[in-house]
Amino acid sequence: MASTESVDVRDPRTPPSTTTFSPGSQGAAKKRWWVWFVLLAIVAGGFWYFRGRNSQADAAAAGGKGPGGAALGAPGSFVVPVVVATATKGDLPVFLNGLGNVTAFNTVTVRSRVDGQIVKINFVEGQNVTAGQALVEIDPRPYQVQLEQAEGQLAKDQAQLKDVQVDYERFKLLFQEGVIPKQQLDTQQAQVGTFEGAIKADNATIDNAKLQIMYSHITAPISGRVGLRLVDMGNMVHATDTNGLLVITQLQPIATLFSLPQDQLPQVMARMKNGAPIVVEAYDRDNTTKLAAGKLLTIDNQIDTTTGTYKLKAVFDNTKNELFPNQFVNVHLLVDTKKNVVLVPTTAILRGPQGTYVFAVGTDSKVKIHAVTLAEANGNITGISSGLAPGDVVVTDGQDKLQDGSKVEPRQSSGPAAPAGKSAAATANSPFASPAGGPAR
Repeated sequence: MASTESVDVRDPRTPPSTTTFSPGSQGAAKKRWWVWFVLLAIVAGGFWYFRGRNSQADAAAAGGKGPGGAALGAPGSFVVPVVVATATKGDLPVFLNGLGNVTAFNTVTVRSRVDGQIVKINFVEGQNVTAGQALVEIDPRPYQVQLEQAEGQLAKDQAQLKDVQVDYERFKLLFQEGVIPKQQLDTQQAQVGTFEGAIKADNATIDNAKLQIMYSHITAPISGRVGLRLVDMGNMVHATDTNGLLVITQLQPIATLFSLPQDQLPQVMARMKNGAPIVVEAYDRDNTTKLAAGKLLTIDNQIDTTTGTYKLKAVFDNTKNELFPNQFVNVHLLVDTKKNVVLVPTTAILRGPQGTYVFAVGTDSKVKIHAVTLAEANGNITGISSGLAPGDVVVTDGQDKLQDGSKVEPRQSSGPAAPAGKSAAATANSPFASPAGGPAR
């Protein structure tokens, strides 16, 4: 039986391999298991991220269709809620607006014209008085005494005048008979003239005393409203006092002074040459509530070079005391009226590089851009001379979300115009929009 020999075929240059397992290396491998978990999570997240991007790219390559087959970003893909108003036809008044202050038509500071003590006050603060009504009484007794003295002197001088007149007639007869010289007759005639002059002076003194007594009873020089009492009863007053007794302001009618830019002067002058009264309306500080209506009275004769404005004066009947002196008002001066123009709320008007335009809503609830020509703007209402017809429905709020062809859900506005400060810009896709992305108001 042949014996079997084992042959070693390894390279004699290669040392025998030995495998050694260290207990420390096995523990370190067990501690690094969480690293593999984190790497697995990162790979899974990247997989789902790239899968979503590929799905969007496939949808875009298929024609930009979203869920339901609607085109992504198309104008009719969603409905925009907007506020609308219906255009009407009518007349639009043209006003020039300015800032003014109400002034009393007449103002009088009542002062004493005599010296004396106040013994009676016949008015109440804030009372409406009429011209000639008694207001204050000053003690008149000193002037009554002066009157009696002047009357006594007058009686004395009249008696003396009568005596010298009788002597003068007698001397004329004696002179004619040659008994007395001419000089004595002339002297007697001079005495007559002296007493005649004294009587005139006495009459003037009497009149002055009567005038002082009349001044002691102070009356209202004009009709108006009495202000606060400046002096109380019992005080001594003098004709030279700087402070008055009271102030009366005439409130009916009442005036308003206001200013307008000098560039508007030709319009006002041309309207005044027509001869018809120019209507002026006064509004409150917020320029929302009409207080009174009047007419233009006059224009100042010069322009203020520091402000480039000129002053005007308007008068109001003020029968209900709507206006009060020194009250601040906004003044609207009517200079023209635009006839038969299309009227829309001012908030419907948009402006872009190619001009003014509006969004008009069609019967299919889609908007279309209409280029319009403005005739005049008056507060919340704007007149359009071309580009729009009466009955057209225009968007007054929500234009910033619209472009030509957008589908809208219209809602009628409650007033003639949407509240100020709402939307007023179109998107950059509009052909009238500015390059910055929205037209300026």
